[in-house]
Amino acid sequence: MSILSGIHPIAEALRAGNPLDRVLIARGAGGPRLQEIIDLARRAGIPVRFEPRPSLDRLAGTPAHQGVVALGAAQKYLELDSAAASELAVVLDGVEDPHNLGAIIRTAHAAGAGSVIIPERRAAGITDVVAKAAAGALEYLPVVRVTNINRALEDLKERGFWIYGLDEHGTEEYSRVEYASPTAIVLGGEGKGLHEQVRKHCDLLVRIPVAGQISSLNVSVAAGIVLFEWKRRRSEM
Repeated sequence: MSILSGIHPIAEALRAGNPLDRVLIARGAGGPRLQEIIDLARRAGIPVRFEPRPSLDRLAGTPAHQGVVALGAAQKYLELDSAAASELAVVLDGVEDPHNLGAIIRTAHAAGAGSVIIPERRAAGITDVVAKAAAGALEYLPVVRVTNINRALEDLKERGFWIYGLDEHGTEEYSRVEYASPTAIVLGGEGKGLHEQVRKHCDLLVRIPVAGQISSLNVSVAAGIVLFEWKRRRSEM
């Protein structure tokens, strides 16, 4: 992940429309030039976080960052309209491990998904680590970042999508479901699964039956199982 520090470099990156994952402002820092950076970032849909100054010192490798550090993204995010143009959207409810995110993006592309949708907060963004794990899939598969997953699911429903959430307590086995088209498959974060409100926005909760004493799978493994089942069903139609 590339790191920018200092008011002028970050302001110029924002004006140029360079892809940034987020902008960090030192708590207690202020002034018109920092406010301009905050305004530019918010207009561009880039998250702004307020962090302790020592955290910024560590990221920048120097205390001379003028109270602002930006983390570069591996690519620009696209709008939700990109998801609506495909038969399959993959929605991630808080996947935090960049290796998992990259693996899911790679699998989603191989399975024929048209987009991956991720939340702005409490989730991994598109970084160099993610790009490497995705093994080139980011060049072909749009990634959409939204401020609220629940609102994104409502938007997808309005566009005709059927929402299937993967949950270990799901009522149906993933392999016995007749997936309606267009399809949105929702996967929860590591160790937490789907948030309760996200569950309520799903039309159906599906599960992967497992043997042994472990009740759930790694999210990227689970994604591969369900997405390729969807792909198999589509190829038979």
